[in-house]
Amino acid sequence: MSIGKDRHSRRRMATRQKISDIATALFAEHGFDRVTIDTIAEAADVGRMTVFNHFARKEDLFFDREPEIRALLRETLAQSAPKHPFEALRLCAHRLIAEDAPFLRFTPQSQSFIVTLSQSETLKSRARALRDEITSDVGQGTASALGLHSGTPRLRLAATLLVAGWSRAYSEAQSCFAAEGTSDKAQNLFLDLIDITTKAAFMVLEAD
Repeated sequence: MSIGKDRHSRRRMATRQKISDIATALFAEHGFDRVTIDTIAEAADVGRMTVFNHFARKEDLFFDREPEIRALLRETLAQSAPKHPFEALRLCAHRLIAEDAPFLRFTPQSQSFIVTLSQSETLKSRARALRDEITSDVGQGTASALGLHSGTPRLRLAATLLVAGWSRAYSEAQSCFAAEGTSDKAQNLFLDLIDITTKAAFMVLEAD
């Protein structure tokens, strides 16, 4: 029974990845708003409902790594002790760069992601919503780790600053890669800005 479940799980994940990869290529070629679910299903040789079984909305096909990223952030915060949660997140960023995490690369492929995002108001709106959701995750995770109330204004401000700083660091690093064509410089800039953001968020949270 376990072997059967494992095989089913692998097939399901393979199908999900196939759909995601095909959708990504179509979005990059035609633009997000011009690609329909039916087009994606046909290109992936699956039914329309199969696409929706894996992705609740079309935007989720574009932000397909969002569940993985949010799970990683929550796990990092939950296991942050004895480090401060913000420091644990900072170290996580450095580790992800060192490990060449696929969702934190500065390459021609990531540039395509940025261009596609910038050309779609739907995607930009979803990106803002995701930042709000991640900010809530960071606030709640930090509150739990430090024994604080998640509604504390200073904590909400610090979490907002931290997530906005990560977002800006990623954007600036992508711009650096676009201008320089060098992943190393983009990575160094990203990590420098993450370090600065972490200090700023910590000061907001701990200020007298």
